[in-house]
Amino acid sequence: MGKRLKQQRRGKGSNAYTKPPHHFKADVMFSQNRQGRVFGEVIDFIDDPGHTAPLMIVKYDDFTKNTLIAPEGIKIGDRIQEGKGAELTLGSVLQLGDIPDGMPIYNIESNPGDGGKLVRAAGSYATVAAHSGAMVTVLLPSKHTMELSSSCRAEIGAAAGGGAKARPIMKAGKNFYIKHAVNRTWPTNRGVKSNPVDHPFGGKQHHKGASSMVSRNAPPGAKVGHIAARRVGRRKR
Repeated sequence: MGKRLKQQRRGKGSNAYTKPPHHFKADVMFSQNRQGRVFGEVIDFIDDPGHTAPLMIVKYDDFTKNTLIAPEGIKIGDRIQEGKGAELTLGSVLQLGDIPDGMPIYNIESNPGDGGKLVRAAGSYATVAAHSGAMVTVLLPSKHTMELSSSCRAEIGAAAGGGAKARPIMKAGKNFYIKHAVNRTWPTNRGVKSNPVDHPFGGKQHHKGASSMVSRNAPPGAKVGHIAARRVGRRKR
């Protein structure tokens, strides 16, 4: 009797393939229900395994604190602003309708009040492309454009930590622990290198041995390869 495939075991959500939430240090969301403009000061930075970019702890003038994604170039003691009428300073939180065209932004809300969902990875930033009434066009890092409500908020600048992946890893063990911190299984073996009981493509033939196109309605043990593919192979000219 064979074993379940790794993708089947991952789908169950067992402890072997889920990251315990207590490993993460902070939830990054914009402050809610603030009236008018508020001022804050950066008092500390956090290296959170749940985020590729470093986080900053902001202490506001009303003695409340919040955790935000740090922008490139900010330091402890810098002042930021948040809310309606805030100035365009590094790390400040403004509505898209108040941000001029061409300004780099990150940690963008997809819907007003959701706390920030888009462009949060280290070194990433989007650009305000145009304003049109109640909508704002944003150029994403993927070069695609998205129209968002002018009431959505975003941080000014680019997310810090952009050069983290430029340095070579050099050792496989280091890469394993990098992936482990963000709950990524690594390394992953190819199906053709598995035993027949472990994978439909296994059997020490170094090739699949059969077509890898499977139906969308295939049972879980056979649903590997090109699932409901329209076509495979080279396109004939």
